[in-house]
Parts: sequence; structure tokens; C-alpha cells
Amino acid sequence: MERLITPQPADSGAVRGLITALRGRYPFLYAAPVGKSVLGREIMGLVLGTGREKILYAAAFHSQEWLTSLVLLRLVEDLCAALSGDGRIADIPFHEALCGRSLLFIPQVNPDGVDIALHGSGSAGPCARLVRDLGGNEPGRWQANARGVDLNHNFDAGWASLRQAEIQSGIAGPGPRQYGGPAPESEPETRALADLCRRVAFRHVLALHSQGEEIYWRYGSRTPAQSRMMAEVMAAASGYAAADPEGLASHGGFKDWFIQETGRPGFTIELGRGVNPLPASDLEPVYEKAQEMLLLAALM
Repeated sequence: MERLITPQPADSGAVRGLITALRGRYPFLYAAPVGKSVLGREIMGLVLGTGREKILYAAAFHSQEWLTSLVLLRLVEDLCAALSGDGRIADIPFHEALCGRSLLFIPQVNPDGVDIALHGSGSAGPCARLVRDLGGNEPGRWQANARGVDLNHNFDAGWASLRQAEIQSGIAGPGPRQYGGPAPESEPETRALADLCRRVAFRHVLALHSQGEEIYWRYGSRTPAQSRMMAEVMAAASGYAAADPEGLASHGGFKDWFIQETGRPGFTIELGRGVNPLPASDLEPVYEKAQEMLLLAALM
């Protein structure tokens, strides 16, 4: 059967189209609206399974990291194709393995930012002038949402310390990257994801970023004991390194907040190697190396 998820620039329109195509081919895959972006674009989730043990995968927090959306959608496609057939991927019987579980996939947390990264300030509607003035038309620079807030600095986990570190680094206000916003959860995208996790008791969560081939698993005193083992299993499957982030990446992220808030495992996975944005042609090698790791994450 011809693949639906192929190498292509994954802007918000492309991701919407791919979600529609997947749901058309696999009617047991259903949509779960998560929230809306600053500019009113839908942040859409896809749900596979009906079990009580729930696991969340989310991608494209950062604008230049749109390849992560394709990787996540390819994972959805492979799981759906297997469940439509004999249920096996890499000799794992997923019909049985996923019994009692459900998986929620959010391919694009930051649709406005991705469109800015791919198409420039003209895609930012009423925020176009702000984005232009902040350098949104410079290729390879924009990581934030349409208000110039870095979503992975906007979660309420060490946010005040992070804000001080940003100021000391010369980040005083909205910009292309690393500004954590005027307050934690100031952005609708961040709020939507945090509210989802407050409503749904996810067993664990995975945030897909790029690049570096690393797995971040630890944050503060509430990191659960099993997180290290889970990270080491994923590292062994992928050749990635279980590591800790440094500098301005040490607080304010989604997995940091999830661990602090719930005491359950959360992971940031830095997919691929190179310089963001990784090209669409990297989809196949990046996914091939990460596939087993991402599958195992659904089973642990």
C-alpha cells in the first residue's frame, strides 16, 4: 500500500491534510481537538486505542523542528497499518501489546510557528508586523509561536529561574527563540497541553524535538525511579544517549512540567543530527533509527 506520510515540508496545512488522509484510510483512528494556537489554528490530536492506560506523544513545539511532525505521523501510519493487518511491527504483536492502552498523538503543538518558519511573517496574520520586526523572515531562525514566545520555555517548571537566566543572556522580551513569555502558561498552546494533562492521567509523555540523538528523562526531585530504566531501554533501541539538557534548556519545558506536576515519567527526545531545520529528506533515516524506540515507548 502506498505510504501517506512522505518527505515534505510539514506546515500546518500539510499536517491537517495528512491527518485527514490517515483518518480516511484508518477509520478506527479518531481526532481529538486539543486547543487552538494564538492565530486560531487547530491543535489536533489523534487517538489510537480505547484502553485506560494512556500515553501521550507530542511534536513540533519549536518551529524549525517540523520534521518531528512527520516522524510522529509516520509512527501513527505504521501502527495503523499493522493493526489493520496481522498486528506485527518488528515482530512485536501490537494487537496484544496495546490491549488496555490508548495512545494520543499531537503532531504539531506550534502550528503558527511552523508556518512562520516555513513561509515567513506573511503567514502570521495580525502578528505579521511583530514577527517581521523580530526577524521572522530570516531563514532558520524562528522557533517561537506567533507572539515570539518559546513554548518549551513557557511551562511552569523552574520558570522564574529560567526567566532570570534568559535576562542574563540578553533575552529581555519576545523574540525568535528562548523567551519564556510574561508568565508561565501565558500562551494558548502551552495552556492547552497543560490542561490536557490535568484532565487525562497519562502514564507517561514523550516530547519530540530535534536534534542531537539524546533522551532527556530527569527533572527535579519528583523524577520517578523507573524513568532512568525507561530512558536506557529507549537509548539501547535507538543508539541515542540518555542525557541531561544544559543551560537555558534546563527548565520550563513540557517534560519538566509533567514530571514536576504528576511525578510520572516524561521524556524529551532529540531526533536526528545536523542543523535545524533538518531537511524533509531526513525523514526516512531519522525515522528508521528511532522507530523501535518510539514503539517501545508505547509498551513500557
